[in-house]
Amino acid sequence: MKQKLAFIGFGVVGQGLAEILRDKKELLQKEEDFEAEIVAISDLMKGSIYHPDGLDIDTLLTVIRETGDLENYPETTGLVKGWDSLRTIRESNADTIVEVSYTDVKTGQPAISHCKAAFESGKNVVMTNKGPIALAYKELTELAKKHKVSWGFEGTVMSGTPALRMPKTTLAGNEITEVRGILNGTTNFILTKMEEDGVTYEDALKQAQELGYAEANPTSDVEGYDARYKIVILSNYVMNTPLKVEEVSCTGISGITLEDIQEAKAEGKRWKLLATAYKEGGKVTASISPEKVELTDPLASISGPTNAISYECDLLGTVTLSGAGAGKVETGFSLLIDLISIQRETKP
Repeated sequence: MKQKLAFIGFGVVGQGLAEILRDKKELLQKEEDFEAEIVAISDLMKGSIYHPDGLDIDTLLTVIRETGDLENYPETTGLVKGWDSLRTIRESNADTIVEVSYTDVKTGQPAISHCKAAFESGKNVVMTNKGPIALAYKELTELAKKHKVSWGFEGTVMSGTPALRMPKTTLAGNEITEVRGILNGTTNFILTKMEEDGVTYEDALKQAQELGYAEANPTSDVEGYDARYKIVILSNYVMNTPLKVEEVSCTGISGITLEDIQEAKAEGKRWKLLATAYKEGGKVTASISPEKVELTDPLASISGPTNAISYECDLLGTVTLSGAGAGKVETGFSLLIDLISIQRETKP
């Protein structure tokens, strides 16, 4: 049985998932017995379309590439245009909402409202937005359970690298007492460039922006705010302990100088922006800060825009996972694996 999908937002990540669903269609059907079709898209900038019998992915991607406007999708019997995001969620025949809208991480909106509307309508949600998980995890989890629907958000921490799914499944049975990670590729790229090429922070940041690793306004990355939301998600979901964003102390890398880099080198160490959370007495203490780590530390060898995370387990010791923390295909894959998981959970 096909999963019917409604996309809320259709930017880079949404289009990445659409391309995967098109290109991997036969493989997914053969190996996972997985089939999905897009029935609706609602995007604030690109417009909105819905057809209960499904939309053609090739046509969708061509229309967006050539015109940037979903209103130019060819008219067919049964096609509806112009619904807003909440109407698309509530009234379309989608089973699962793919929430990839632009969301304010300070408020979690409009994604929190999208999740509530979906759950109350008996629909699953998969998403890459950090805000709802960082700011409303308990409330939304309880709402999803009440309505017996699934909520997937693998892509909120390390894109398609299974920073959430792996500890919950393959490390099940362990108590995870500490999490340490490089959770922001932009800052890791900058620190790597400063050390390897001997360039200043400003020059390394400029390179990161030219390569698309950093935004024109890089504040969220370089001041540690992006990593702070991610460590809150890890505490709530992986460590099963409530943590609020404002409880996490946060210092970024904009104050790191070439002299600091050279000093660390002389000590046999390397600067990394680390997100750390440790559990003690049923409470989690967390921080984001640049630290000099020993070269023997598993996180010291992580270079460029790569992300990595170490889990301290009571049965297994330290387990470290590294991989992509961003990217169109990689983040699209995070949504795919959430969709496959929903199918596995609901299969008779």
